[in-house]
Amino acid sequence: MPDPSRFNERCYALLKQIPSGRLVTYGDIAQALNCKAYQAVGNAMAANPNPIIVPCHRVVKSNGEVGNYSLGVDKKIALLRAEGIKIEDNSVIDFEAVRFRFTPSI
Repeated sequence: MPDPSRFNERCYALLKQIPSGRLVTYGDIAQALNCKAYQAVGNAMAANPNPIIVPCHRVVKSNGEVGNYSLGVDKKIALLRAEGIKIEDNSVIDFEAVRFRFTPSI
């Protein structure tokens, strides 16, 4: 059985690559890990022991909705807005323009 803490650490390492003002989806992280474990990525975000240092607030739903956050949705929105992300009705405005793409590993 795979070690979930190892999976979480791999997710957190990817999160640290996302620059301020950019966003990814749960699926983007799963794809970068060469898997389809979107729900496991969400579980890793919820279990993040350092939600500011490891910026899980930069992970949103694939439709651009903000989604949940361990410190509350209002805090997530405030953090994203402080990074220049425009949000209206809990959705990111022009999501694709701020979407970060991981560089494929060779």
